[in-house]
Amino acid sequence: MRTRIMNQLHVVALNEGVRLKKALWRPAGRAQLESLLLAPWTRRRRQDLLELLDQLTPKIQELTRELEQEVEKRPVTRQLMTHPGVGPLTALAFELVIGTPERFGSSKQIASYVGLVPCEESSGDRRRLGHISKQGNSLLRFLLVEAAQITVRCDPDWRRRFLHPAMPRERRIAKVAMARKLAVRLYWMWRKGWDYEQLRKLGAHAGDPGIARVCGRSPLKRLGLPLPFAGEFEIVIMIAVVIEEMVGSD
Repeated sequence: MRTRIMNQLHVVALNEGVRLKKALWRPAGRAQLESLLLAPWTRRRRQDLLELLDQLTPKIQELTRELEQEVEKRPVTRQLMTHPGVGPLTALAFELVIGTPERFGSSKQIASYVGLVPCEESSGDRRRLGHISKQGNSLLRFLLVEAAQITVRCDPDWRRRFLHPAMPRERRIAKVAMARKLAVRLYWMWRKGWDYEQLRKLGAHAGDPGIARVCGRSPLKRLGLPLPFAGEFEIVIMIAVVIEEMVGSD
């Protein structure tokens, strides 16, 4: 609600030729907004919006402090927050909604649980995928989509992966795809006890298409790759399984 109020105040300022972006909420920007000469009804609307903003801001700040205190008690939430774009609210919601990663046998089940996989309407040999199922917690799904967009802006690799599917298709489809990818990454970070740097080093290709498993055969053998040392085998197999499941969920 506060964001909507701030957006409406931005519109009031833009209509008068004032474009300050975030600086509008600094003391100097707020003073400039209040000093604008407006028509009577527009002036009344500006005053009402500013009063609502002043009422909401202290409450949001109080809730933010309580959220930060709760995060300090939860090592899993702090671990998930090491991923770019994932803030305390998204990380805490992911932990509380998912409960424990051992509930899910694969990352594909995570994507299905939060409603980020398409519905299927198949008949005979025809297979048709529709809109996402929107199962599970709608708040977590919303937070994942928003967090993925922040990751796209701050991570060049994610931005490249977002722009590629967004060009031939609608951007909203690409947003959902990146949110699904983020959910899968958070799942494996939690399940393996990794922070973001460990994920990049040990599972940099988690969630990427490219490797699949057929009839239980090792993807490494089928690709003609040498088997790694025992300490690395679990990591490589995990990456291959994640890649396969992401392909299956698209």
